[in-house]
Amino acid sequence: METADAVSMMRKVKGIVAADTTFGPYDVVAQVEADNLDNIGRIVIREIRTLPGVSDTLTCVVVSP
Repeated sequence: METADAVSMMRKVKGIVAADTTFGPYDVVAQVEADNLDNIGRIVIREIRTLPGVSDTLTCVVVSP
């Protein structure tokens, strides 16, 4: 599975507002938006982790002061 294929599939998932190839410890960074943390978890677990080629995820939550 090519990274570009994974990015293309991620961009089609409802809730993913951006997905880009990166250099570094991870090949792709995706920005997910949802109404609450439970829905973010569902997107990560049911949509992103099940994509072919995805072997690991790291979720970082953005908070506003």
